[in-house]
Amino acid sequence: MGNVAKGLVFLAALTFILGILAGVTGGAIRGFPAESFSRACDNFALLAIALMLMGSKGQAATPGD
Repeated sequence: MGNVAKGLVFLAALTFILGILAGVTGGAIRGFPAESFSRACDNFALLAIALMLMGSKGQAATPGD
């Protein structure tokens, strides 16, 4: 699951850069405005965080160990 999370982080970074480019150029990239890239970046990052938390196998649930 770690590889999937790393892939999602990469996609989040890629869509973030595309969103910046769309914002700087003042237009849309292939018909998609900058806001759609921002939303995609957020969604990929949240999915990666969720996968990382699911893969921790409850290690954070036992603070006494």
